[in-house]
Amino acid sequence: MDAIKRARRISLCVLNSMIVMTWIGITLATIGGLATGTVSLLRIVPATIALIVFTWLFLRITRAALERRYLMREVAAAGALAVLAAALGGADPFGWGFGLLAWVSVALIGIRAWAAVGLAAGTAVVGTGLGILSLLMGQPLLSIAVPYDNGAVFFLGLIYAVMCALLPPSNRFWAWIYTLAVQAHEGREAHTRLAVAEERLRFARDLHDLVGHQLSAIAVKTELAVRLSGADAVAAKAEMVAVNTLTRTALRELRQAVRGYRELDLSAELNSVKGVLEAAGVRCELRLPYREPPGGVAPVFAYAVREAATNVLKHSTASFCEITLRFTEEEAELSVRNDGVVRHQVSDLGSGLTGMGERLADIGGKVTARPTGDGEFLLRAVVSLPLRG
Repeated sequence: MDAIKRARRISLCVLNSMIVMTWIGITLATIGGLATGTVSLLRIVPATIALIVFTWLFLRITRAALERRYLMREVAAAGALAVLAAALGGADPFGWGFGLLAWVSVALIGIRAWAAVGLAAGTAVVGTGLGILSLLMGQPLLSIAVPYDNGAVFFLGLIYAVMCALLPPSNRFWAWIYTLAVQAHEGREAHTRLAVAEERLRFARDLHDLVGHQLSAIAVKTELAVRLSGADAVAAKAEMVAVNTLTRTALRELRQAVRGYRELDLSAELNSVKGVLEAAGVRCELRLPYREPPGGVAPVFAYAVREAATNVLKHSTASFCEITLRFTEEEAELSVRNDGVVRHQVSDLGSGLTGMGERLADIGGKVTARPTGDGEFLLRAVVSLPLRG
């Protein structure tokens, strides 16, 4: 989630940079006009008010664009204010006219391509027309240091055409990239939830296969014992003895199933984690020894691998994950390293890290989880051999 928030901040900064450039260009144009006496305060004051309201609407439009909403009324009002400000201040494409370019750069986000092309062309025509009107009224533009003639008109139209062709596609691209990032994050979360749901279904299926037959037999035999209780007490007692045997068998198999579920198989868990990570777009490398791990270590390490993979999927933006197992005569070590580390990743582990630490402590081990300082995160579990107890 931190990665999505960071991507949103960056995308907003890119989109809103247009309004910053607008204010810079207008400020320079106004200072230059006041210095030469070609700008009237009677026009600049209302134009500035229009630009302030335009800025407020612009910021609303960019936030909505990243949420995949199109504010039709705000876009229309902002366009009218941009035209008004350009008409009052002079439609210099690098001065008051830049508000039109800023407007079209975000107004085209979220609409169809043919509509975007038409709106960009219309903006270029309007900006050029306002610029020609300013030249005819004797108001020089900073970007055109020549009087009104065909060359000035061509140059003015060329600037607006090029800017309207370049700025909107770049902002549409940024919004598209942000949308892809959000969809990828949502897909990763959905995949994690699906993996959990599949594991629950597997456990439920195993329970049904193990104890379903015994429970059905118990139900039949208890019903038979009830019918025989009045006519044949000996037969009814025999059926109840059989029920008792079936009940103990079912209870024993249920305990075995739960124990097997808790004491995970390390090899199976490693293969499962590798498949889940790669399905989520995380390249997973397994570095395993050529011999089997000590018996008491394997189930605990299997649990640690599962928790570490969950951490990678939920609390990082990893592109790769490396899982290493190492055994010596003195200790057994599991390390899980991934990139895409985000702040507070250790605290976000919550009960998973606590439970992992408790399981390792039971066999004399310990776990550490921390960023490495080079943009990676390392979870390391170490158990001294031979096992305690």
